[in-house]
Amino acid sequence: MSRIHTPASIHDAPEASKGSLEAVNKLLGSVPNLFRIVANSPETLEGYLGLNGALGKGSLSPQIRERIALAVAQINGCNYCLAAHSYLGTNLARLSKAEIEAARRGTSSDAKAAAAVSFAVKITRNRGAVSDSDLQAIRDAGYSDAEIVEIIGNVALNTLTNYINEVLGTEIDFPVVDTLAA
Repeated sequence: MSRIHTPASIHDAPEASKGSLEAVNKLLGSVPNLFRIVANSPETLEGYLGLNGALGKGSLSPQIRERIALAVAQINGCNYCLAAHSYLGTNLARLSKAEIEAARRGTSSDAKAAAAVSFAVKITRNRGAVSDSDLQAIRDAGYSDAEIVEIIGNVALNTLTNYINEVLGTEIDFPVVDTLAA
């Protein structure tokens, strides 16, 4: 059970959040608990949706973005986001189970994707303190400066949702995933 009120429906959300939630419903066909709990703050919901939408228009593929989301959620211990991004990774990004597990472990069987995920892992674990050699490695993997900034943006976006879900105890409404074996 969530630690704060989760509106049961769009109708129960604050008035200023209803339009955003209706847009989520139109896009996804439902309104997952994350969006409904964030709707308690219309401004935070607007900010989250704005950044998510902007990054979705970037040059990183949905597959890379889902891999980053999985790696960040794994490091931050966010079971809600692990469940959500395992579902989205499978059903929208069409990642294999092996790729989802690899992303959770901070890598990929695809060398370029592995570089992005590894960089995201370093950013997350080191709270942004990456070395010159870390930056050179991501450049050497073929990422532009714009894509490097997008990787950082995706780490920040996913850290936001990880923290929201962990602090508020958002009830998981996606298929729950197992913990990784050591």
